[in-house]
Amino acid sequence: MGFLDNKNILLGVTGGIAAYKSVYLVRRLKDQGANVQVVMTDAAQEFITPLTFQAVSAHPVHTSLLDPAAEAAMGHIELARWADVVLIAPATANCMARLATGEATDLLTTVCLATKAPLLIAPAMNQAMWANLATQRNLSALQKRQVIVLGPASGEQACGDVGEGRMLEPEDIIDGLESLFNQQILSGVRVMVTAGPTREAIDPVRYISNHSSGKMGYAIAQAALEAGASVELISGPCALTASDRIRLTSVESAEEMNQQVLSEIETVDIFIAVAAVADYRPEKKGLQKIKKSEDKLSLSLVKNPDILFNVATQEARPFCVGFAAETENLEVHAKEKLIAKQLDMIVANRVDKSDSGFNSDYNSATVIWGEGQQTFEKSTKSRLAAGLISLVASHYLNKNKMEEHE
Repeated sequence: MGFLDNKNILLGVTGGIAAYKSVYLVRRLKDQGANVQVVMTDAAQEFITPLTFQAVSAHPVHTSLLDPAAEAAMGHIELARWADVVLIAPATANCMARLATGEATDLLTTVCLATKAPLLIAPAMNQAMWANLATQRNLSALQKRQVIVLGPASGEQACGDVGEGRMLEPEDIIDGLESLFNQQILSGVRVMVTAGPTREAIDPVRYISNHSSGKMGYAIAQAALEAGASVELISGPCALTASDRIRLTSVESAEEMNQQVLSEIETVDIFIAVAAVADYRPEKKGLQKIKKSEDKLSLSLVKNPDILFNVATQEARPFCVGFAAETENLEVHAKEKLIAKQLDMIVANRVDKSDSGFNSDYNSATVIWGEGQQTFEKSTKSRLAAGLISLVASHYLNKNKMEEHE
């Protein structure tokens, strides 16, 4: 799996003849494991039908700003939150002009204003239009706002002219997208991530567990990989797959996870404990299935090992990041955990919300460290993971620099 695996890509298609290339682009993006939704302008629909994009993307195509089928008829907000990246291909001269002035006159331009995801455009127009001073000024304005411009290419155009203005080929656009996620800020760094729940056996059939899906931990591991790190993922039971470039070890119980972590921790630079480890386990495990006989069944529970504390209190310990899943007093409990476990950073998130947290594709978080904190608003777990890894990397590298100068 590559850097686009499981990324949410919102593709905007505007009214140019190069729109036919975007159909193949969607297919190639899906081949890379990406989730693709398409927004089409009215002009784009004159060149190619929404049904074509629906067939290749396996999602309904979005064309209307006021969508009665969307939550509260605010489809632009839903799409803005869903996207890990917004890509407009082709981006016409008219589209660039409207983006440069901040217009919000249709669904596509409104999404571009509402999203916090990176915005990429692949320009496509006649060579004279591309060279025009107005277009170049619009290009400059977009680049100043951190819009990433892919292309254009030079060559023969549909009108017969030859020059700069052709939309890049889909493979080249994909290369540009991959480079966005392939950041090397953790190159040469060894990262260990724990993910998912643990299962504490009552008998051979039953166990104690929790609602963790593992999605946040797997997203963190993928983001660390994309940051250039060598990643080891120690996962409790969950129905997810990891990149073949991530070293995955599957475990069941908290004790198994603790043993696996401690056996490898000496080689780790950054330890990120995302797993929802059960705090307690049954004191005795039934050798056979416990039969239903009495109206009540009492279980004696004992504490599980505190994996994160065991790592953080080692003499030669890695940079330690914990997660605090809370249902109340989020920051208070997180700060207590940060101090008690002697962590470098802690990521606090609410898990009692129906639209984020456990089992959801979305999450929000507040990251707390000794001298400050940073809040990440609700977004996809993939996008949140990228932001978290960027922040962790910054603190890890700064700490290393300070230690070198001591």
